[in-house]
Amino acid sequence: MTDKPKIGFVGLGIMGKPMARNLMKAGYSLTVHNRSRASVNELAKEGATPANSGKEVAQKSQVVVTMLPDSPDSELAILGPGGLLEGASRGLTIIDMSSIAPGSSRKIAAACEEKGVDFLDAPVSGGEPRAIDGSLAIMAGGKKAAFERSMPILSAMGKSVVLCGDYGAGNTTKLANQIIVAANIEAVGEALVLAKKAGLDPNIVFEAIKGGLAGSNVMNAKAPMMIAGNFKPGFRIRLHQKDLHNALLTGKDLGVPLPVTGLVQQMISALMTDGKGDSDHSAIANFIEGGAKQTISGR
Repeated sequence: MTDKPKIGFVGLGIMGKPMARNLMKAGYSLTVHNRSRASVNELAKEGATPANSGKEVAQKSQVVVTMLPDSPDSELAILGPGGLLEGASRGLTIIDMSSIAPGSSRKIAAACEEKGVDFLDAPVSGGEPRAIDGSLAIMAGGKKAAFERSMPILSAMGKSVVLCGDYGAGNTTKLANQIIVAANIEAVGEALVLAKKAGLDPNIVFEAIKGGLAGSNVMNAKAPMMIAGNFKPGFRIRLHQKDLHNALLTGKDLGVPLPVTGLVQQMISALMTDGKGDSDHSAIANFIEGGAKQTISGR
């Protein structure tokens, strides 16, 4: 255990807390910080060292992982007053596993390079269940040497770990992932509402089609939630709205039309207005249910 680097972890939400736990299970010594103190206290009881700021985390760590909601949060935690770079020594590695705009990742990377700090943007896919069991898909952007040094750490949290390119490539890949996930969820919702309103049992329809070409990890994870009417968040609608917003901005910058992404984003915006921002993103199906006046789970 003594040859393992000391790890800092900033951001202990739905995803971050189980990811931090998996690092501790892998034998890493952790210093943790979070805006809400409850999560810090919880992990402190399990052996983590609490810190009062990102600066303090950086001072006590050789590698710092951040897992935060959006671009402004990552920029504040890393670049802002009392942030990681204030406490960083040359040779520190910062791995931002937040899903943020690729341009923000490149901005943070440039500031890190000026201070002699290695940086990776390494967002994840898989939601809370895979954060808990350590089987996340991790898509990284940054320098190959920093990525290779960080592989044991990343592998403690994820099953698939891929270097996608230079700074920002991880988050560009994550946007591609989120486009596919959102479109899949919307299509599954449409299909199951149609089947239910036609008088079919959604469970039987799901069993019939999941082994064919329509089958997917998204369907396997989200169809049972829709059928049960269970929208307890593993990945919140408001976070998927943020991701699709970043995808649309990136598409605009690159001159790439994203018509389906824009349509699903409008559905999500309507659900946000309806107070469902903290529901699981499987609740995209609620938009179709509302229009059809037919729930998948009910009569």
